[in-house]
Order: sequence, then C-alpha cells, then structure tokens
Amino acid sequence: MDLFQENPQDNKDKPLAVRLRPEKLDEFFGQEHILGKDCILTRAIKSDRLASLILYGPPGCGKTSLAWCISKVTQSCFVWLNATTSNVEELRNSIAQAKLRKNSSGRRTILFIDEIHRFNKAQQDVLMPDVEEANVILIGATVNNPFFSIASPLISRSLVLELKPLKKEDISKVLNSALKDKKRGLGNLKIKAGKKALSFLAEVCDGDARRALNALEIGVLTSSPGSDGLIRFDLKVAQESIQKKIVLYDRDGDSHFDTASAFIKSMRGSDPDSALYWMAKMLYAGEDPRFIARRICILAAEDVGNADPLALVLANAALQISEFVGMPEARIPLAQAVIYVSCAPKSNASYLAIDKAYQDVENNRLQEVPEHLKDASYPGAEKLGRGKDYKYPHSFKGHYVKQDYTLKNVKYYEPTDIGYEAKIKQRLEKLKSKQKSSKKNS
Repeated sequence: MDLFQENPQDNKDKPLAVRLRPEKLDEFFGQEHILGKDCILTRAIKSDRLASLILYGPPGCGKTSLAWCISKVTQSCFVWLNATTSNVEELRNSIAQAKLRKNSSGRRTILFIDEIHRFNKAQQDVLMPDVEEANVILIGATVNNPFFSIASPLISRSLVLELKPLKKEDISKVLNSALKDKKRGLGNLKIKAGKKALSFLAEVCDGDARRALNALEIGVLTSSPGSDGLIRFDLKVAQESIQKKIVLYDRDGDSHFDTASAFIKSMRGSDPDSALYWMAKMLYAGEDPRFIARRICILAAEDVGNADPLALVLANAALQISEFVGMPEARIPLAQAVIYVSCAPKSNASYLAIDKAYQDVENNRLQEVPEHLKDASYPGAEKLGRGKDYKYPHSFKGHYVKQDYTLKNVKYYEPTDIGYEAKIKQRLEKLKSKQKSSKKNS
C-alpha cells in the first residue's frame, strides 16, 4: 500500500449524513450562488486551480460536505481536523505529512479545519507559511463571521465564501437522494415515505440537511416493517423523529447581533408583528429576557421619546416585571411593551438633543455656571454673590419667567409635530412669543 493511500473504511456504522456526502459536484444540492455554472468556485474546482477557502455558514448547510466533495473531484488527500480538539503539534504533523506527500507523489492535501474560529492567533499563524507556499489547500469551516474571528493575514490569503441555509426544495432533493441511494443511503430498504412526512422534515429542519437526514434515518431504522414488508415513514413518524427545533443563536456571534438588530429596527419601523417574531426567536433560543427588556427601554427613549412619554414608563415596567417573574411569564409583559412601543408615534428629538449637547461640551469651551444659578444654600454664599437676582418661576404668572440659564445661548432640543411632542412644541413656542412681547413692552 502507498504510504499516503487512504485506508478504505466501512461506512455502514456511520450516520446517514456522513455516508451521503457528495463525491461529485452534481451530487451537491444548493448553494447555487457559489457553485453555479459560471461561479468562481466552480471554475476553480474544474480547472484544478483551487486556493485556500474559508467556508462560513450555519450548521448543516454543507461546509464539510463541500470540502469532502472538492477533495474527491480534485483527487486530493482529505485531512480533517477539529479546532476544538486539535493542537499545534497535530497541526504541524498534518502539514509535514502533506509536504512529504506532495514531494514524493505529487498528490495535494486538502487540510479541512472544522470550527477554525476556535484556533487562537498563534495556532492560525502556524498555518500561514504553508498556506502561502501552497503546501496544503486549507479549507476552514466556521459558523462565526470570519472577519471577526479569523486573523486578517489568513483571511487575505483565502477566498471567503458564505453558505446559506438550504432551501426547502434542496432539502427535499437530499432526502429523496438518501431514499434512492443503494450504496450509501437507504435504497436497499423497502421504504414508503409519505410526501407530507418529507415535506415536514424539509420545512422544520430550517435549512439544516444534517438534521433532516438524522431524523429520516432514525425514523426509518426504528420503524418495523408492515405485513407487506414495507417500512412506512409517515407524518407521525417524522414528527416523532425530530427533536425540538434548534434555533441558530450564538450569543457571541452574528446571529445574536443580527436578530437583536432586526428586533430593534422592527420596533423603530412601527411593525409590531415583525418585532414580536424576532423577540419570540430570541426567547425560544434562551435569550435573557432582561436583555430584551433593556433594548425596549432604550428604543422607547431614543425613538419614541416625548412623542409618547408613556412608552418609556411601560418599557421600564416590563423590565422590572420580567426580572421579578422570570420566564415563561415574562414574555407577556414584554410582548405588551413591544406592541405599545412599536405602535407609538416616533420622535428621536431627545436622542439628537443629548448628542448635540455632548458634542458642544466635547468640542467647545466649557461654560461657567451663571452667578444667579449657583448654589446659595451655604453660609457665606450671599457674600460671594451666589444666587443673587435668581427669579423663582413659581412666583410668576404661569409659573414661568424669562431668565438666562446658560451664559451663551444654546439650542439642542427641536420637538417635532408628532404625538405628545406637538404639545411640547406648542408650549415652547408660546413661551418664546411671551418673551418677544415682553421685550417689546420694555
């Protein structure tokens, strides 16, 4: 046996999802945006000019299967490492064997590193020289955004491709392929699979082919044949075979921030139904309800503001109640707050005002407190002139009197004509008109 010949392995005990990994490009379903006829990856594979790749996408979208398929099409040796269990020594040994293989037989090695984002910077640096010199063709797989989790030099030397969750029709093709394949799939069994059952799996697996295949396999293998010798995979069996729906929601990754962003923007956009959907996704995935409540409070102040001051009151109440009662009941006051804030009139005037004030403090000379506004409550303050000539507004008609509260005139808050803020605007304009009339009379 050639030193680098792969040992034949018995696949019968491997999961269906592993056995069914494609060995030709036409056996790979989905991801047409990177594997279409004229796409760069297809051209690179067929012309045998493949460089290192970083495959980025959710679980079950085909990252490992694509790497395996590429190795078969290009007749390269496939070396699989998992970054969670591998170390620098194992990495160096794999690269040394790849170099020896290349020099002795001319055969290239695809070094597939699953969860490559788990490698620290030092481990990623080990790869750099050999990726640069093409001693290995690196294919890294990650569910995290590689531009945040993988070293920039490695990114610059690799083609980064984002894989999408598989479409329902792609999952259906995968399931039908598994039922027909006699060599690697379930084709040697007499199975009668219902259309509703297969459609259910293709829908509920959320684009995760591995999850769909695992459910199909366990459903078929745990069902006894009928009197006619057929194994019936119907809707009931399909429903029993798939576990609780797994929601992709990494609290430190893209899914967390993208979902929270969609949640906030839906409320800001006055779409309560979409906001409720994103909140339901977060809660279903186990998000802390306090995180959600805090986002509602921030949005109530930033995007609703004085157009409806009650929004912040209700949001704060939802925050306190969610801390007090916990899940699952906390979802109810949170939903009430989300609906109210989403439907409330919007104004970001308060948010813009404080930002303008911050910029003024940061960029311009600081103003001194006017003498008549300084604290005059301590002994000796009067001798220093503190508080002299201060006018107490409640001593005047309408509980208002014109006086300066800064040495230099400032203008930050510009109320809108929306909701309650329109009344605030009218009051401020009325006070200004009084000021003008008093100046004329003086």
